[in-house]
Amino acid sequence: MPNDETARLLNQIGQILAEDNAFPLDGTLLYAEVDWGYVAPSIFKDRGDHIVYRDPDLDRLGGVLLDLWKAQDSEKHWTEIEYVIRGGRFHASFTYPEGAEEEPFDLDRREKVVAKHFGDKPIVYPPMPDDPDVMEYKP
Repeated sequence: MPNDETARLLNQIGQILAEDNAFPLDGTLLYAEVDWGYVAPSIFKDRGDHIVYRDPDLDRLGGVLLDLWKAQDSEKHWTEIEYVIRGGRFHASFTYPEGAEEEPFDLDRREKVVAKHFGDKPIVYPPMPDDPDVMEYKP
């Protein structure tokens, strides 16, 4: 898959993630599912004893992820990307479908990916509007 366009798009993803200055860039995970007709990114920040979910800018990040997906050299397209930033460097890994297709937007699968990179820590999501049972969100 590596080519000049792929490298450019991976760097552009890092630049977009760096724009979130509410949290340090180090310890960032972008997990996204991409396929024909949808792009579903999730951003997580390791805060030591917990992980914070950050809402992605779908207008900007979604387009770059779709361009990255389309830029593949192979006929078989990846369906998931794990883009991790640690120590001032990023590492991107791709998951390709095997046989029967998995259900898209599987929250359990997403949480397993987060645990793989950051350990078994609680994930703090922003509160849903008017939902008193949602954990308080502290950026």
